[in-house]
Amino acid sequence: MAIDSTKATLAVKRRLACEMVKYWQQAQDNIMNLPLANGWGEKHRLYVKWKYIESKAAAYYYHGLILDEGNTEKSHGMAVAALQAADEYFKESKKLCEAFNAATPLSRLSLHFLLLTVMLLNLPSDKRNPPLWGTMKYLSEKIPKDTSSKVRVNRDLYTPERIMETAPTLPDFALALKPDDYQLPQVSPSWSTENVKGGSPNHLKG
Repeated sequence: MAIDSTKATLAVKRRLACEMVKYWQQAQDNIMNLPLANGWGEKHRLYVKWKYIESKAAAYYYHGLILDEGNTEKSHGMAVAALQAADEYFKESKKLCEAFNAATPLSRLSLHFLLLTVMLLNLPSDKRNPPLWGTMKYLSEKIPKDTSSKVRVNRDLYTPERIMETAPTLPDFALALKPDDYQLPQVSPSWSTENVKGGSPNHLKG
């Protein structure tokens, strides 16, 4: 993906990140209209919300970097606000990631991490998620680092209480991809509430 490419410009990365915000916003809006009353539905809802907030963290991060290239006090102030917003969204996304991985039904990977961290290692809650990968692995290091650096420079201009209020609006790019119409298949009987709550006795066996 271009966001992970060292050859892609900041403008390209920002556009892709902003488009992802729109895609996940559509997914979040549409999932509200689906009958998701069982455990699987709640897990799907958490996943979409997690990815939506995660995409906003990436979009505000790249938007902040571009604003910081300006040579005015206003552009630098907006850059700080955007980066602070990115940091706040990233922190929120980590909490949603934890909620998703802890929600039933547990995947094998989620279950193994919970067993290792809670029962054996007794790690704090922010260490209980599977490791990040791809774009967010890179941004998990860059967002806190760059935000902290810019805030130190502009400490007297911005306070934590104004982070979300002063965050600039993200650019409104037209979506490059248009999804095809899709009709959901009939729900399988195996997805019944009883099966979701009870689980199959062989579900977690190797």
